[in-house]
Amino acid sequence: MVSSDGRPYQEEPMRVAVIENMRNTGLGALAAALDEAGAEIEWFRVWQDGILPLDISGHDALVVLGGEQSALDDETHPYLPELVRLTRRFGDAGKAVLGICLGSQILARAYGADNHLGIAREFGWHRIGVTADGRADPLLSALGGEFTIFEWHADTFSLPEGAVRLASSPVAENQAFRIGRAVYGTQFHFEANSDVVEQWKAEFPDTIARIAPGWLEKHAELAVRHGGAADAAGLAIARAWVSLIEREEVEMLSQASA
Repeated sequence: MVSSDGRPYQEEPMRVAVIENMRNTGLGALAAALDEAGAEIEWFRVWQDGILPLDISGHDALVVLGGEQSALDDETHPYLPELVRLTRRFGDAGKAVLGICLGSQILARAYGADNHLGIAREFGWHRIGVTADGRADPLLSALGGEFTIFEWHADTFSLPEGAVRLASSPVAENQAFRIGRAVYGTQFHFEANSDVVEQWKAEFPDTIARIAPGWLEKHAELAVRHGGAADAAGLAIARAWVSLIEREEVEMLSQASA
């Protein structure tokens, strides 16, 4: 690719900031899609040190992952207000933003919606319905009218003003939404492929046993029944979102013209 005056452009790899709100969250299907695209990932493990990107200029896209806290737990997680502002700045700049589970709740807060705590508990593989808008949206258009995906949440949120609802379930009406071109929130864990679910099962058995009695014992059967379909749907969603990341191009001057 060359510029209008004939000088070559070098296409920089897409730079993606990932906010990890809880240890061992895992990118799963999203990692695969970002790797396919040659993306550079910079991790911000705010659960450990509270450090966030200084501004939006260093990254082409922002991913905010899930966690055990709520989107309103500012007192125990004091970085949250700044993370809320950061997601909005990325979105208002037209950059791709993705909030998953807690990340979607933070994104909803950033755009003025209400967070509703403890009223929408879902765990395990569930069927999600795609709205008419969702079937026409790049993120979910390949999935038809419904798909199977992994859920792990108790909170939900109202739909932000100006957002488009893309997916829904009987427990949580707002399972996925889009704001503008490429700001997306998904309540469900599309990134949680079978490997990630297996990791969570090993890492958090006591929590799972408490919130979903009997699930650990049924996991192998459930994984055989639902894991393949969920993995395929998750990878399709991941690839679709990554395709919406717009990279900045840097004009490279040749030594002769330097």
